[in-house]
Amino acid sequence: MDKTLDERVTELIQSIKRYLITSIGKVESIASTEEFYLAFCFALRERIMINWAATNHTHDERGSRAIYYLCMEYLPGKFLSNNITNLGVTDLTEVVLNKMGRNLKEILDIEFDPGLGNGGLGRLASCFLDSLATQKYPSWAYGLRYQYGIFEQELYNGYQVERPDCWLLNQNPWEFRKDIHAKSVKFCGNLIPGANRHGDIVYDLENFEEVRALPYDTPIIGYPDENGEYTVSTLRLWSTKESPRNFALQRYNAGQLEQAGENTSLTDVLYPNDNHDLGKKIRLKQEFLLVCASIQDILHQHLRVHGDISSLPEKVQIQINDTHPTLVIVELIRRLIKDLDVSFKDAFEMTQQICNFTNHTIMKEAMEDWNELRLQSLLPRQHKIIQKLNQMFCDQIREKYPSDEEKVKRMSIISNGQIKMAYLAILGSKKINGVAFLHTEILKHQIFKDFFEMFPEKFLHITNGITQRRWLLECNPLLSNFIDRKIGSNKWVRDFHEIQKLSQIADDKESLDEFIKIKNENKKKLFHFIKQEAPIRDYKGRIIDHYPVFEDEEDVLVDVQVKRMHEYKRQFMNALHALMLYNEIKKDPSARKVKRHIVIGGKAAPGYDIAKKIILFIFIVARKINNDPEVSKHLKVVLIENYNVSKAEIIIPASDLSVQISTAGYEASGTGNMKLSINGSLTIGTEDGANIEMREAIGDEWWPFSFGSSTEEIKKLKLEKSYSPLNFYLQHPHIQRAVDMLKDASLVKNEHEHNDMLSLYNLLIASETPDKFFVIKDLLAYYETQKKVEELYVDKYKWAKFAIHNIAGMGRFSSDEVINNYARSIWNIEPCPL
Repeated sequence: MDKTLDERVTELIQSIKRYLITSIGKVESIASTEEFYLAFCFALRERIMINWAATNHTHDERGSRAIYYLCMEYLPGKFLSNNITNLGVTDLTEVVLNKMGRNLKEILDIEFDPGLGNGGLGRLASCFLDSLATQKYPSWAYGLRYQYGIFEQELYNGYQVERPDCWLLNQNPWEFRKDIHAKSVKFCGNLIPGANRHGDIVYDLENFEEVRALPYDTPIIGYPDENGEYTVSTLRLWSTKESPRNFALQRYNAGQLEQAGENTSLTDVLYPNDNHDLGKKIRLKQEFLLVCASIQDILHQHLRVHGDISSLPEKVQIQINDTHPTLVIVELIRRLIKDLDVSFKDAFEMTQQICNFTNHTIMKEAMEDWNELRLQSLLPRQHKIIQKLNQMFCDQIREKYPSDEEKVKRMSIISNGQIKMAYLAILGSKKINGVAFLHTEILKHQIFKDFFEMFPEKFLHITNGITQRRWLLECNPLLSNFIDRKIGSNKWVRDFHEIQKLSQIADDKESLDEFIKIKNENKKKLFHFIKQEAPIRDYKGRIIDHYPVFEDEEDVLVDVQVKRMHEYKRQFMNALHALMLYNEIKKDPSARKVKRHIVIGGKAAPGYDIAKKIILFIFIVARKINNDPEVSKHLKVVLIENYNVSKAEIIIPASDLSVQISTAGYEASGTGNMKLSINGSLTIGTEDGANIEMREAIGDEWWPFSFGSSTEEIKKLKLEKSYSPLNFYLQHPHIQRAVDMLKDASLVKNEHEHNDMLSLYNLLIASETPDKFFVIKDLLAYYETQKKVEELYVDKYKWAKFAIHNIAGMGRFSSDEVINNYARSIWNIEPCPL
């Protein structure tokens, strides 16, 4: 018999009080907020642990085929808020905290965002884990436990400064250290050749460097089904931080301080700056640490449950996310032929049945080529296997294309002293998928054209998606409740196709009024956040002010671009457009019909100088606009410092306009566009990535702000080398005025700023290959389309109607559907309920 709410309230209060005493040594009346947070997490965790153990036991008992998900980054956001949502205890939590005199926001604020990721790759992985657990698929995920994240971004007068992200400063109640499952990882050393029983050469090592990888497990909670049942998956993160053997004391005593702590600090930082040799070395060691520890764990689990290595392809699927974990292919083959006495031929065939590769980018610098000598030095045994695989593959190409040695050179995994990880991933995988239709077409017909011709059956597309539970149910409760009432149920939380029913109320004025009111409430929350927590710092990092906001949130167009800083994402174009608006207002303030608040946020990679200068430019533009009394009545700009999941959960529900303006053909998919759309933002965007499929799903009628050069146009301009940004610049005076402000010193306050802005001007107009990402080419179209935005926004009911139709058209972009597609088309796995 189900317990009443009162009984559940009493039970949870008693559990919190018990943990306060038994784990913290405090009675409730004198416990600090930090102590109460821990006890509350322990009380919720108690419920989770039972299902976690039951999930693992069920998978073992049934011998389920499972997916093992390898990724260098995850961006889960705060666990407490997500776990409250997925346990379905939001109402219970509010009653309990009210009775105990505690504030939920204060408790949630204690937890740091886990510093395990950087951008879209990490957040996508976390959405996938949520959906894997919710859909009850047998799954494990592996990553690294970064002690200091990627970095915490502070903006010193617009200049990005990287600080350690100390997200592990306090006790993390959601992780469990598992010393019993620690693994040994070997680097460097001298080869000792031998042979397995099949006559295949295998190698031992001597004089090697040994690193201990210590696992920390985090439960990933699925949303309950209609019977209240839920499964709990595992995210296992490897750390080298707390393993004494990783610290080289002899080197330390010899004064070699950097070398002494190198292996201890392997998991300190995500994506260390690789503009120097040490950074490249650490990155490669990180990647191998992940795959080596994980493959040992996977094989151990398989043998424990199934006992026989021959069934490995029937029971195990591995997903390689981007090229970072590609060495899992090599390490799996090596382990099979050496430790488990499988022939090389069989080991390679098994690996090809087990591994699958998702490509997440077409950017050449992100495809990962490793210097062969570096890899040979750090991983001599793995290098031997790569050499053998490459020789086999080149022979295979020659056999199929006997008179085409150029094709052999193009497709070779080892070329000009570099090892091409994407090529290795394709060779060693059963399936290769892109993350949007256009992206996959570019992979098939441009990036991996030769491979597609040789292995067409391997390639497919599965468009990315997001979890509606984090990005609507949790972060936008007002809109979630509205949807429940308007469509008559909350089935959309588990089946997002139900959201299409919302279109039925798009012409109902009362519903539109309610939607507008909800959007304004979310804007009020955002503006409060900006006033309190969006700092402006001086050159020494001291907070001297906070960004200004409009006094009244009603009728303010909130224009949002929040994502990783990169030239192809064209935050540069967004800031130039803001300058064009500035010049327009200075010329005729009375012409403005709409107040606009531009919100931009994102981090630049530590070694990415141009992206850092673009951040500075945005800061300078914001300073110019916000400090002009005449202009700031109509336009404001805020540059969000240290953008993360928690800040996204405040910004996204308040957004009216989603800015998705990447150069066509460069954005693989994008998921920020989806998060903004399901929260009622209209998209202004290029025909790129998932924008195309979103437009098709929502319908052209409700997708009015598409603009810019197409992928084919961009490709043609590159081939013909016919694009001249200078011509566009000279032909359009209002573009010229904005661009000239980069060089005429009207924006800057000192010589340093002036030099940086001048370098951006040269990047657009005066470099050898100017405007590589076609900012000037698309700026006029962006400017004109933004005029259409304001024309529509003036009619608040019409805008709300468009927004409702945009939400209603997003059903197919849930990560639940995406995971079902992976399960059917790639992994061939089935749900395994308790």
